[in-house]
Amino acid sequence: MNRRDLLVGFATGLCCPIVRRASAAPDPTTTANANVLGIISGGLDGTYTRFAADIAAVIDGVDGLRILPLIGKGSLQNLSDLLYLRGIDLAIVQSDVLAAAAQQKVFPGLEQQVQYIAKLYNEEVHVFAAPGIERLSDLAGKHVAMDNRGSGTAMTATLLFSKLGIAVQPVYDATVDATEKLRRGDIAAMVRVTGKPARFTTPLPDGARLLPIPLTEELLETYLPASFGPDDYPGLVPTGESVETVAVGAVLAAYNHQIPERRDRLLRFSRALSLKFDMFLRPPRHPKWREVNLAAGVPGWARFGSLPPRPQPRRPRNWSPPVEE
Repeated sequence: MNRRDLLVGFATGLCCPIVRRASAAPDPTTTANANVLGIISGGLDGTYTRFAADIAAVIDGVDGLRILPLIGKGSLQNLSDLLYLRGIDLAIVQSDVLAAAAQQKVFPGLEQQVQYIAKLYNEEVHVFAAPGIERLSDLAGKHVAMDNRGSGTAMTATLLFSKLGIAVQPVYDATVDATEKLRRGDIAAMVRVTGKPARFTTPLPDGARLLPIPLTEELLETYLPASFGPDDYPGLVPTGESVETVAVGAVLAAYNHQIPERRDRLLRFSRALSLKFDMFLRPPRHPKWREVNLAAGVPGWARFGSLPPRPQPRRPRNWSPPVEE
């Protein structure tokens, strides 16, 4: 064997291990996690959870994506999970959660970290008042029920009264208990955030009123204008009249990833949502998908992709968001 043959044999021997490594089977853990997006939603029986399940059913497998829906504990907790919990890329939250977080001075740099992919459906803010209460300002210093402590309704009611400069005495009761207290005269009003018309297990007291919410410039930075008509509440809104209010939207939020592959997944998800949107409008999907307009904006939010990714903020020390419903 001459010197040239030895060199060729040596070079061939060096190449063989490289070829064997290149043809090795891919790591199953890497493959399983390559195209996964986690979406955190709401309580077990809530509309948020139904929406997340619908998203998984329709988008799973599109462009290789896999969607994992998870049960959540309300808007503030979902926001915290989106920022800090591994594997959470998307969250369904109330649209006023950014304003609430800013008011509580948590999550620094939040506006650059969390953006929206789609505005979902609206839920109107209802203020049902006892007889003798004519306007919101009449509630100053009085007891007002806001659902359970830490609920989405409590978050919205607290923010709304603060923005209007009306100091009320909050009472934290579930809707059925609050309605009974309103009937007995123990409270002056109750707040509900739900799609109109609201349903009641216990009927409202005779003479109850549905109070208008003034559409101030500050409120409209966070909320959308809405109204109630006699078709919504025949016994509360006179024929030919309307009652002004505001609506809070459900938002499909995304973390503004700086990791290229995670960001690419979200961009692919956003495209898939648009391409497959017609499938959300048919049974067995939730009927509220018919209220969704993918082109709609959300006051106070930036659309995903409109801002560059930023470094992740640090979690505030000793902070634990309240459990919401």
